Amino acid sequence: MLTRIDHIGIACFDLDATVEFYRATYGFEVFHTEVNDEQGVREAMLKINETSDGGASYLQLLEPIREDSAVGKWLAKNGEGVHHIAFGTADVDTDSEAIRDKGVRVLYEQPRRGSMDSRITFLHPKDCHGVLTELVTAAKDRDHAPDGDHPDH
Repeated sequence: MLTRIDHIGIACFDLDATVEFYRATYGFEVFHTEVNDEQGVREAMLKINETSDGGASYLQLLEPIREDSAVGKWLAKNGEGVHHIAFGTADVDTDSEAIRDKGVRVLYEQPRRGSMDSRITFLHPKDCHGVLTELVTAAKDRDHAPDGDHPDH
């Protein structure tokens, strides 16, 4: 069962400038950064709030590291902006199968590694009223680092 909005993915041309905008304008600070070579992005997760299920909600800022990455192609076509919405779930495998059984195309046969060691899959935007939708099972203790800081990966 989907429990929360895990994050909203925002595609950008310049990650550092976009992070600075969200910091200066809204006071959001970077919780985690990493490079995901498989997806061809450099990203920053800005923690917005805690949620009632013990997780958190984030803005995920995405800068392509390759023009041929999905985010790179999307930016070339659409420019900067909201790229996808992600819903949190305790079990991405079960929920993606249940959604597939309802006729929605699931883009990965098996969930893959996502940000902060999560497990993810995507749903086809044409089956979701034009919205690229991600399902996320967070890694244990993802939202609560013991030292209050997540180093870059």
